[in-house]
Amino acid sequence: MSFCSRVKNELSRINKNKKCCLEAELSAIISVNSLPDSKKSEKSSIKIVTENAAFARRTFSLIKELSGICPKVVCRKSQKLKKHTTFILTIQNGREIEQKYRRKFEFIKTRECCKRAFLRGAFLAAGSISDPEKTYHLEISVKTLELANKLVELINSYDLNSKIIKRKGYYVVYLKEGDHIVDFLNIIGAHGSLLELENIRILKDMRNNVNRIVNCETANLDKTVTASLRQIKNIEYLRDNFGLDNLPENLRQIAELRLKYSDASLKELGQMLNPPLGKSGVNHRLRKLEQLAEELKRK
Repeated sequence: MSFCSRVKNELSRINKNKKCCLEAELSAIISVNSLPDSKKSEKSSIKIVTENAAFARRTFSLIKELSGICPKVVCRKSQKLKKHTTFILTIQNGREIEQKYRRKFEFIKTRECCKRAFLRGAFLAAGSISDPEKTYHLEISVKTLELANKLVELINSYDLNSKIIKRKGYYVVYLKEGDHIVDFLNIIGAHGSLLELENIRILKDMRNNVNRIVNCETANLDKTVTASLRQIKNIEYLRDNFGLDNLPENLRQIAELRLKYSDASLKELGQMLNPPLGKSGVNHRLRKLEQLAEELKRK
């Protein structure tokens, strides 16, 4: 089961409480998901189509409880490779119910509980959320720009940065940032899914941090090895063309140590000297040897 399906299953199990919130949720479902019935004999009917069984049951019970109408339910099996089951709820006289609930938006946006219920219904009806293991993306697809603007108005009233794009004739309201998606799940009541998403985010951050540390250490190691090889090459050139015995005592000591301990760090080389020397001092002497080698090459 996908992460999106788990979120919708959790939302579909939320206990029905105040009537105003149930009406707000059903208002969003009908506004976002309803389609006119194509049959001439049932022009006043509307259909709600979904592949989520839990959402279909919740919508059925909401319509029955609030309007006293029992929708006709049809299940269809897809003949494609992934054999999904599609649930079609047909509501008689649904056009009247649709108009009734669409007029409720001005009332909904003034009540905190109804705003949350409306957003929950919109996500259940036409929302999707990507697998957080891969990327962070949540969206709700609607048929009109007017409805998309209403959703953005509600979502952004919680200081979330939702935006609209047009895709294949639909207006898509979306969130891209992980923090904002977490906040949205909290708003609509998907607390279990929220915790699952947060755990995935923590694990991803830990993996990213470990990878950064490993990459940094690898880069530092590569840098150290490259510097060591360059230093040894210059010291060998001085030895063969100038003689290490002709160097000042402090430079001769560090040159001999570098040739003998080619894989030692600057700190380790400094501790071998008598008296011991810090990393900056060792680095200064090695740079001095490189300068001498370069000067000798030029001559």
